[in-house]
Amino acid sequence: MRRPTRSRRSRRFLFVVPPLVGHINPAVAVAAELTRRGHRVAWAGLPGLVEELAGPDAEVHPCAAPQDLHRPPALRGVAALRFLWQEFLTPLATTMAPGVEQAVAEFRPDVIVADQQALAGALTAERLGIPCATSATTSAEFSGALAGMPKVAEWIQGQLAGLRTALGDPSRTHDPRFSPDLVLAFTTTALAGDSTAPPQTRFVGPALTRRPEPAPFPWARLDPARHTVLVSLGTANTGLGDRFLTECAAAVRERAEHVQAVVADPGGVLDDTTDDAVLAVRRVPQLALLQRVSAVVCHAGHNTVAESLLHGVPLVVAPIRDDQPVIAAQVTTAGAGIRIRFGRAGRHAIGAALDDVLTDPAYRAAARRVRDSFRSAGGAAAAATHLEAVATRQGEP
Repeated sequence: MRRPTRSRRSRRFLFVVPPLVGHINPAVAVAAELTRRGHRVAWAGLPGLVEELAGPDAEVHPCAAPQDLHRPPALRGVAALRFLWQEFLTPLATTMAPGVEQAVAEFRPDVIVADQQALAGALTAERLGIPCATSATTSAEFSGALAGMPKVAEWIQGQLAGLRTALGDPSRTHDPRFSPDLVLAFTTTALAGDSTAPPQTRFVGPALTRRPEPAPFPWARLDPARHTVLVSLGTANTGLGDRFLTECAAAVRERAEHVQAVVADPGGVLDDTTDDAVLAVRRVPQLALLQRVSAVVCHAGHNTVAESLLHGVPLVVAPIRDDQPVIAAQVTTAGAGIRIRFGRAGRHAIGAALDDVLTDPAYRAAARRVRDSFRSAGGAAAAATHLEAVATRQGEP
């Protein structure tokens, strides 16, 4: 049995997270590893969600979040990006800032670990002179995706400048989404490719920990004689993917002799049509399922992609918006999957893509190459070691 590793001195790490499951889960794994090493960890975020994911014993300092956010489903591209900043990221920073400040006063952290989308954490850290590490749960910011859109990039910099004036240290000039102390990227270059990540970036791969199990899952209904395919559009796209889930189910039924699907269906779209070929459930035990599936069909959310590839599972990706087109491009460039169009792909296109990833061994071989790079990157343990180094540097005379 491995003994807990303790650093020379116990440190305090404050994780500042947005109300987004995919951004909290990797932080939970890193926080658990820091705690195992004898450090003290606290959270600044939305209490109910953080406690659900980090456990009821988590020390959570409450932060408010914008209410009643409704993004029109038709928004795509630049319009969706502008909405994300104007209606969510910028208000989120302003709304969270008082709670983050209170958390710092009460917890007195040695290091703040701020999610890239929880800008109140980074800006509060710089204003108070506290070392800060960026938690980058998606590699889209490293891709140079806005290189061909200088006006959009300039507009985002204007948003950041306004937030810095209000919440941070106006004398600082670095992009607050990339801490000069440390950027933790939960991917590797085997997936992200040659990126524009700053030199202080450490690619640690996915960070996983045990999660609360959803309602009992009917494992006995999985047929070992058929390929099992997981279909998931993530927790933030309920209502957007009704047509897509229906078409996925139809594609699988046409291949029911050799394919079975588990569909994450939080909105109950397929409630009345579940059968031997399609098993639709409101919540899925994703990490456990990934040990048994042959392919994943998803929206190219970074967490789902990374977790699938960590298990060597190839993908069919149908990006919807935000960072998803960038992540989908990374999957196809790595050779680990096929991209289809979310808004237009019907059962025939979905089925053809499934046929390819299930029968062409090149996709699984590429997924396993990415898997190997993820495993060697170190995950939560490597992230914790890098955070300890930041804390140690702060404590040096």
